[in-house]
Amino acid sequence: MNVKAFFDPATYTLTYIVHDEKTKDAIIIDPVLDYDPASSTYSKESIQLVVDYVADHNLTIHYILETHAHADHLTGSQFLKEIYPDSKIGIGKNITAVQKTFKHVFNFKEFNENGVQFDQLLDDKEVITAGTLSIQTLNTPGHTPACVSYYINNEAVFTGDALFMHDYGTGRCDFPGGDSGELFESISNTLYQLPDETKVFVGHDYLPGGREVAYESTIGIQKQKNPQLKGETTKDDFVEMRDSRDKTLKAPRLLLQSLQINIEAGKLPAKDDNGSRYLKIPFRAKS
Repeated sequence: MNVKAFFDPATYTLTYIVHDEKTKDAIIIDPVLDYDPASSTYSKESIQLVVDYVADHNLTIHYILETHAHADHLTGSQFLKEIYPDSKIGIGKNITAVQKTFKHVFNFKEFNENGVQFDQLLDDKEVITAGTLSIQTLNTPGHTPACVSYYINNEAVFTGDALFMHDYGTGRCDFPGGDSGELFESISNTLYQLPDETKVFVGHDYLPGGREVAYESTIGIQKQKNPQLKGETTKDDFVEMRDSRDKTLKAPRLLLQSLQINIEAGKLPAKDDNGSRYLKIPFRAKS
């Protein structure tokens, strides 16, 4: 099993292609659509990097998988689906809870909150196959109620925003439906129960201390070194740390733009009668 990572410095996001070098079976995890909020324009440079790699290695894309509805970047899944029409866009089945919340935030009256926008909703512990790749979905809520990790071929786990590099920590839990206690359980009782040699591939890297980008760890190293949640960290200590830290954080820069696209499985807003598409941003007094 080979893993190719693409780092987007604008959002500190990792997109992954996981593939079998012999059979060419492959999946894509958490693809990025480039978006400039100042001009409200998107582009496909990050998508093109993925497409070029797939072509160069003659890969067959079976799935485009999302670890959750991201609040910091727009997904490029629909653009990839156009290129690989036989692939399926998959996400954890609890995405419906996030859809229900943000349907009301954006007052989307006709929006379906049943996950129908995605090709496949994945249950906890469900195993799907992409040729020779075996992918188990692990529910890892806390950052959002719908977060999942993907455990592939009993070798590697892709943790999205639940667990970051072992010199940085864990995901924040202050979004609607987030819960620091749930995140503790997700990491301690699910991710940390995997074999110590399991490779960990994280969803973001924020370059702490100005170091070079890093995205690969192991479960054993995480339990030893993660500054926010080691193997022996208690739930009370983690919850106190996480909740206190989250109170100091600003909302992600692309929160409102990204979520209304991402709960739609990456589908762009329909064109208005002038041929343009419009995002919907709440405007309210500061509380």
